[in-house]
Amino acid sequence: MPENENVFVIRNLHAYYGTYMVLENVSVEIKKGKITAIMGPSGCGKSTLLRCLNRLNDMIPDFKLEGSILFHGQDIYKVGDVNEYRRKVTMVFQKPNVFPLSVFDNVAYGLRIKGIRDKKVLRQKVEEALVRAALWDEVKDKLNKPAVQLSGGQQQRLCIARAIVIEPEVILLDEPTSALDPIATTKIERLLEELAENYTVVIVTHSVGQALRISDYVLFLYEGRLVEHGETSTIAKKPRHEMTRKFLTGKIG
Repeated sequence: MPENENVFVIRNLHAYYGTYMVLENVSVEIKKGKITAIMGPSGCGKSTLLRCLNRLNDMIPDFKLEGSILFHGQDIYKVGDVNEYRRKVTMVFQKPNVFPLSVFDNVAYGLRIKGIRDKKVLRQKVEEALVRAALWDEVKDKLNKPAVQLSGGQQQRLCIARAIVIEPEVILLDEPTSALDPIATTKIERLLEELAENYTVVIVTHSVGQALRISDYVLFLYEGRLVEHGETSTIAKKPRHEMTRKFLTGKIG
């Protein structure tokens, strides 16, 4: 893979809920095989931007988008099969949304949707996903137990296992640790760093510390506009914009 290959190219993006403009003229590239953190104060458009990347906003009746989002050069709002696209660009939400099924069936769900029925194949792929999600050792004796019995941190890692079992290219995460304790948060952060070896990761986070700890690139949004974007190490040491500096030092947000 080329060192600086873009997985997404976003150009002149405006997003509206009804007449209210949430994102204004956002243009940015997101690198393949890297962790990109979208940070900014509450209400700045972080989650809206993330949801634009796999077209979840399509489900909101009064949502409107202008501009373009290209995924490997293809406009994602012109793809034929949205569900197939979402299997390539998958989402993990802020609150773990485990299904009312067993641990095993939660992870196997997407595989069965794809038509995989062979028990040996299902078992192998579920185990591999749980291993990659750093959860196998904790649940290998609980595969037939209800997933809702797991802790919050375990449930979030289960959701990540469910996302990666279908072999996506991009994992989008919307504040995945905001409801977790520090120990569970650390486990998720370490997991994301490991997953970035094989996937492109885009994470919305309210935590400046988290963005600086785990990301390769950061996007800083303020009032719906992209203020600054670049390598995390550079922005952390010497932000170009005063607004970014104020956010990083806690003076706004």
